[in-house]
Amino acid sequence: MDKQEYIESGILELYVFGQLDEPEFSKVTEMAKNDEDIRNEIISIEKAIINFSESMAPFLSSENYEKIRASLLIKHKITTDEKSKPSIGLYLGWAASILLMIGVGYQYVQLEDKKSKIETIETEKSKLQKSVSDLDLQNKNTEAAFAIVRDNSNTIVAMEGQEVSPLSYSKVYWNKSTKAVHIDATGLPEPPEGMVYQVWALKLNPLTPTSIGLLENFKGNTKRFFTVENANEAEAFGITLEPAGGSPSPTLGQLYTLGKA
Repeated sequence: MDKQEYIESGILELYVFGQLDEPEFSKVTEMAKNDEDIRNEIISIEKAIINFSESMAPFLSSENYEKIRASLLIKHKITTDEKSKPSIGLYLGWAASILLMIGVGYQYVQLEDKKSKIETIETEKSKLQKSVSDLDLQNKNTEAAFAIVRDNSNTIVAMEGQEVSPLSYSKVYWNKSTKAVHIDATGLPEPPEGMVYQVWALKLNPLTPTSIGLLENFKGNTKRFFTVENANEAEAFGITLEPAGGSPSPTLGQLYTLGKA
């Protein structure tokens, strides 16, 4: 900032009141030695303090104010008679300084408010970008699911509800060439807390179940369309409800859907 802006900034008032830290205080002292305008402004402020009433002195306790005032009386060698004659110009100068500091404070509050609004806008922008990204991912997943459903290479295995849940149903899309298996679980109820659906590829004679995956994050998968491990050989598929993490063998009492390939 230029010299006039520096004078009007309120720093010199804080200097006279002893409210600056050591580096800034030394800086002002050095400037006062080399710049007559700075020096004269400090003298003007000091004389204003001498003539200013205690009740109008900002920042300081009455005790500290009287100490500074007494020190300045000695510095400027002003007698009791002289100090009783206040200068209207000095009062106006202090009033202008106080108004300036109020103005600076107001501008600071306004600046902080603008910063807060900018941060809010940036937050909303990030949320919007995430929503767009999530929507794009959902669209891609939907397109991938449609491609699987429409692929004539896939064998569709309809799985009907069993005794534990007669109204349940599901479908298996099994590509016998690639061995890839996809599960449409829209007909299964949401599993209880701490439980997970487990998919089994079955050989029927003798009954030999092989786990080919878990339908994890069931609640978060709004399409209820899952990819599980490949099935090399299967005569049927079944889905059971198991403890989180799955089981080494199916719990037949919790068999929800079953279908022959």
